[in-house]
Amino acid sequence: MTDRLSPLDVSFIYMETPSTPMHVGGVCVFDPPPDGFDYDRLVELISQRIGLVPRYRQKVKSVPGRLANPVWVDDPDFDVTYHVRRSALPKPGNRAQLQELVGRLQSRLLDRNRPLWEIYLVEGLEDGKVAIITKTHHAMVDGVSAVDIGTVILDLEPTPREVLEDGWTPSPEPGALSLVVGAVTDFIAKPTGVIDTARAAVVDARATAGKVATVASGVLAQARVMAHQAPDTPLNVPIGEQRRFGMATTALEDYKRVRKAHGGTVNDVVLATVSGALRTWLLTRGEKVTPTTVIRAMVPVSVRPDAQKGELGNRVSSYFVDLPIGEGSAVMRLHQVCFAMRAHKESGSAVGADALVQLTGFAPPTIHALGARTASVMTRRLFNLVVTNVPGPQFPLYAAGARMLSMYPVVPLAKNQAVSIGLTSYDGGVYYGLNADRDAMPDIDVLATCIEESLAELVGTTL
Repeated sequence: MTDRLSPLDVSFIYMETPSTPMHVGGVCVFDPPPDGFDYDRLVELISQRIGLVPRYRQKVKSVPGRLANPVWVDDPDFDVTYHVRRSALPKPGNRAQLQELVGRLQSRLLDRNRPLWEIYLVEGLEDGKVAIITKTHHAMVDGVSAVDIGTVILDLEPTPREVLEDGWTPSPEPGALSLVVGAVTDFIAKPTGVIDTARAAVVDARATAGKVATVASGVLAQARVMAHQAPDTPLNVPIGEQRRFGMATTALEDYKRVRKAHGGTVNDVVLATVSGALRTWLLTRGEKVTPTTVIRAMVPVSVRPDAQKGELGNRVSSYFVDLPIGEGSAVMRLHQVCFAMRAHKESGSAVGADALVQLTGFAPPTIHALGARTASVMTRRLFNLVVTNVPGPQFPLYAAGARMLSMYPVVPLAKNQAVSIGLTSYDGGVYYGLNADRDAMPDIDVLATCIEESLAELVGTTL
């Protein structure tokens, strides 16, 4: 029996364009073990673990005439060395060179004729470090579990855990007749699937606007936000095919110190930090910043009850938050963010993930990817940028003995989004990944520096 793509996931196949690649990624920096960490070792590690994520040996195959959604089929020519690639920086490679490489790699579409993922081992970093860059198409992961190859290669200890070989043999690839018969059979079993497919294939402004009146109550609770278009900013412009990538490195303890001194949550301090950074960045550009200037962020947050946190998957809601860019005081910015976030939570005005799916035709594969799944055609109207904050483990992880030092997320851009901000906390650090349009954001490094300076300003108020 074939495994058919859901209407939500197939929408990513249909709507992908060269200027809006639909893959999520990450950049992880490792300290190799004494016996080294090279390309052959990474290939061996992934070959041993890939059975844990069977989808990574499958590709998308379309049904003739689009009678039904495409199906996942085993790739009979699967070659792990095609997906695991090697690159290098001129020694000693610095952060700027790594960021340039990440921007170029993330700009490229994945090959639709093969399983939709790539991993790059980057050698030549300063101090003998190596980096791993990942790219995974949104259609590869569902809206619940979202387990990818970058996760399964990591271990809690330097010694890799044993994984049994799965003895995989690809199933025969179905022919055109088989695909048509399967489509007809599915239609007989579930005739509404055709309607779902048609809806997923038509994702435009008019269709989206038509859904607003009938979506879940979470969306209706945000009607006042939706009725007022997000402010015009340099963050919302037509974008091209090429990307820049920026990194900012901060310490989790600094956020906790600010929270302890002024209240709120760590996520509130993150948003206040981003607010201060955007304020300074706008001023460096000579943009007009008044006391009433705001930038509206869409902020996905986890709403999974504590009792369920051990389960796979993410339950998320999204808040639309007007970041107080015009406020000159770092502490007042934090208080305003705290007030806004608390008001959202108390009023129940969060937009639930399911409601956002109905609104835009997307489903969240991870909290980072939720922003990309909900940003599409309504970006300019509803919000200016996405800020995703995903808590990670506060202990070291290893890949074949190499200790992971840092992990920077790469959140894809939607139409008219000049930059997306993703951050992940890990082992005492908070790591920002800034994915940006190359032409619209030539100063992405300035914004990254502003993030670090903005947090330092907040920490200074606690002394």
